[in-house]
Formats: sequence, structure tokens, C-alpha cells
Amino acid sequence: MASHRKPRTRPTAPRPRTAPAVGLTTAALTSVALLSQSAQAAPSPEPTRPGLEEPSPEGPGLEGPGLEEVRKLEGPSLEEVRKKVDDLYHQAGVATQKYNSAKEKTDKQRRKTGRLLDDVAQRADKLNEARQKLGSYATAQYRTGAASHTAAMMLADDPQGYFDQNHLAGRLTARQKKAVDDYQAQQASATKQRARAARSLETLSDSRDGLRTSKRTVQKKLGEARELLSELTAEEKARLAAAERKREREAAREAVELSREQAAEAARKRKAEEAARKETDRGQAQRQGQGQGHGSGSAGGTGAGQGGDSGTGSGSGPGSTPGSGSGSGSTDSGYSTKAAKVVAFARAQLGKPYVWGATGPDSYDCSGLTQDAWKAAGISLPRTTWDQAKGGTTVRTADAEPGDLVFFYDDLSHVGIYIGDGKMIHAPRPGTNVRVESIHYMPLHRVVRPV
Repeated sequence: MASHRKPRTRPTAPRPRTAPAVGLTTAALTSVALLSQSAQAAPSPEPTRPGLEEPSPEGPGLEGPGLEEVRKLEGPSLEEVRKKVDDLYHQAGVATQKYNSAKEKTDKQRRKTGRLLDDVAQRADKLNEARQKLGSYATAQYRTGAASHTAAMMLADDPQGYFDQNHLAGRLTARQKKAVDDYQAQQASATKQRARAARSLETLSDSRDGLRTSKRTVQKKLGEARELLSELTAEEKARLAAAERKREREAAREAVELSREQAAEAARKRKAEEAARKETDRGQAQRQGQGQGHGSGSAGGTGAGQGGDSGTGSGSGPGSTPGSGSGSGSTDSGYSTKAAKVVAFARAQLGKPYVWGATGPDSYDCSGLTQDAWKAAGISLPRTTWDQAKGGTTVRTADAEPGDLVFFYDDLSHVGIYIGDGKMIHAPRPGTNVRVESIHYMPLHRVVRPV
């Protein structure tokens, strides 16, 4: 009997879909056709204009930027490096002045401590002498204290001699009392001096600690500056040197402008003094004429002679003032003489290396140079820039005279010696020598005239 069921068919694998692939291929072909048409319709490139760089036809490449390009992109700019180095040198200069201050205090404290220790030793010697005297007196009393004075006299081989000796002993009792008093006074004084010496030694230890701290700070800042500079490439160092030369040229131009301003100021003052002198002479001549009108011929002759003498004196007075200096005119001949010695000494140091903490004669830091220069003129300046700025009269920059001290930065951490024409002699920083430079090379703060 036949079955009415339909035979079961085997399931077949699904056929792959080809429509999307055809569509993708069509889109790709269409894009190629459009790009081809665009390329044919694109105008020819314009020629490159002079001064404009043509982009590389190869593009940046698959390997990406080189190490040098990455370094320039990620690292600080050359200007930032320059500012950082300048700031580190400035900080080292501040630390140098702190070192100079600590060293000065340490030296003073060491001398004071030495004097105290010497005094303690001398007082100890005196105390030992007083102790020996007391010991001799105590020994004598011990030897004679067992018997009475009467028995001792009766038993003595020479009673008269014993009497004289006993009389002497009475006088020795007063000496003994004085010896005791001297011993006690020497003991108290020695104890007091020992305490002072101990305190002085503690202060000396603190000063030495401050000295070591300042020294480490200077060395750290200078080390950081050297490390930054060592990381520069040769090309960057060349660019940095070029920027430094540009900075020096700009500072030199400002120095020329200051020199012209000072010359103009001096000319105005000379004209004013000349006008005042002529006015004085005119007044004297009028008074002489009135005297001649009211007096006799003899009296008039005498008056004319006196007027001539007075006019000569008046002319020599104001005329000597401008010659003493080109600035304010207040600088007397005594200061000019000393300033000339200062400038001459400073010029003799040109080319010597800067060494922080140095005071000559082979090397200097900035305040060591100014101190030694003014010492050559017989004037003792303090050691640090901060103290040197307090020891004189502040004057306008336009009134600066050769020999004046010029201070830089708001913290007064650098100083130079003004030599005229907007220039100075100074010891700049480590790695440089004493040199002539414009006072506008660094931020000028004030001008001080030592007194």
C-alpha cells in the first residue's frame, strides 16, 4: 500500500549572497571613475613663489617624526632654556651673597671666639697662681698651727727671731685674705668667660651651618644651569650665542642713549652756571658804576680794582664744578680723585675669572671686586651687595659718576662699578671674566655713591 506522505528532502547549505559584493564593487569602480575625472579636470599647480617653502611631495612618511623633531616638540623652547639658565644664575648670585654674609659672620665669630678662649686661658693661669699662693699659706698654717705662739716662742732657739717672724705672720694674714679674695675673683671671672666662650662656640657652629647651606645652594644652582646647557645641541648653542650677542647690542645702544642724555644734562647745567656767572658779573659792574658816580676819582679807582678781583673769583668758582664730573655736579674733587683710583683698579682686573665667594687678587665675585676696588682708594666697603647698597647716597641714573656703584635686580644681588658712558666694570657670573659691559645688560635697580 503506497504511502501518501511526501518524501523528506535533505537540507542543503545556504547559497552565498552575492548582491552586496556586487554593490561594493560598483561603488569602488564609481569612486575610481570620479577620482579619475577630477584628476583630469584639476588645474595645473601654480609655480612656487620665492620665499615660500614647497611642501614635501612624499609627506611626513610612515615612520613619523625623527628624534630631533620629537625633542623640539616635547622639550622646552630655546628661549625658555635661556630664561631658565639666567634665572638659575640669578639664584646662584643671591645664594653667593648669602654665602658671603655667612662667611663674614663666621670669620668675625671665629675671631671673637679665639679672643675669648685666649682670655679664658690667661684667667686660668692667674687662677692657678692664686691657688698656689693659697696652698703655700695653708701649708704654713698647718705646720705652725699645732702650738701656741707663746710656747713656740719659748721653745724657739732664737726668741727674738721668732718674734720678728710672728710679727711678719700677722702681716701675712692680711696677704692671705687678699689672696683668697683674688682667687675668688679670678674663679668667678674665669667661670663667666668660659660661659661666654661656650655661647660663642655655639654661635660659631650655627654660622658654619649657614655657610655650608649657602655653599650647597650655590653649587646646586650652578650645576642645574650647566646641565641645561649641556643638553643643548650644537645648533641650539649657536642660536643661543647669537641671541646673547643681540642682547649685548641692545644693551650697548641703551648705554649710548644714556651717555647722550648725561652729556645733554651736563651741557644744560654748564649753560645755567654760565648764565648765573654773567648775571653776577653784571650786578657787580652795576654796583661798581654806582660807587664811581658817588665817590671821588681815587675811590672809584679803588672800587674798580676790587670789582676786577671779585669777578675773577666768581668765574673760577662755577667753572671748576662742571670739570669735576659730567653728572650732577655735586661730586667734589676729593671724590673724583678717589673714584679715579677705583676705576683704574677695576680696569687692572679685566680678564680675571669670576669665582663665587672670591675677593681677589686672582679672582672675584661681583661684590668682592667692588670692595677691593674701593679699598684701593682708602674706603672700606661691606662684603655683601645688600650692605654696600646701604653705605652711600642714592643718585639718579642720569647723574651717575665714574666710581659709583650700580646695583641690579629687585633684590640687589649684583653690583658693578660705573665708568661713564652708560658702562660698568663688573664680574658677571661663573664661566665669565671681569669685563666692561652696558649697565642695561641686566635690570638696573639703583645707583649709589659711596661716602
